[in-house]
Amino acid sequence: MMRIGYGYDVHRFKEGRKCILCGVEIPCTYGPDGHSDADVPVHALMDALLGAAALGDIGKHFPDTDNKWKDANSVELLKEVNSLINSKGFCIGNADITIIAQAPKISPYIDKMRAVISHALETDIERINVKATTEEGLGFTGDMSGIKATTVVLLNNVE
Repeated sequence: MMRIGYGYDVHRFKEGRKCILCGVEIPCTYGPDGHSDADVPVHALMDALLGAAALGDIGKHFPDTDNKWKDANSVELLKEVNSLINSKGFCIGNADITIIAQAPKISPYIDKMRAVISHALETDIERINVKATTEEGLGFTGDMSGIKATTVVLLNNVE
C-alpha cells in the first residue's frame, strides 16, 4: 500500500538567527525564528511523513511547550520521525520539498540539502527533491518577513 502525506510550515525571520534549511546553514544575517532551530523545510517534511503514516504531526511528537526540544536540531528530529514511520512498516518512496522565500538565495545549496535529507531518511538521494521559489515580492515571504515550505511525500509498505 502507498500513502501520500502533505506538510506545510512557516516561520518569521529574525535578525541574528542562524538560517538553517534542510540541515544546511545558509550564510545570512537573519534566519527563521522558532523554538527549535526552526528548519522550515524539515518541519514541513516531518509533518508530511507523520501525516502519511497517520501518526499526527510534529507538535504532537516535539511540542514547543517542552524545553527538551529548545534549540533542537531538526535533522535529528527527522531521524526520529524516520524511525517511527519505519516501525509502522513504511519506507520513503519519494519526497518533494518546496522552499518559498524572497531571500536568501537557496539554489547554490540544494545538492547539499538533498544529501543531508537523504542521509537522515536512510534513502537514495534520487528519492529526494528540493526546489526553491519566490512569490515575486508578494505577501510575507515577498517582503522578507518570513519563509515557508511545503512538502509532499510518498510512503510505501515494506514487504
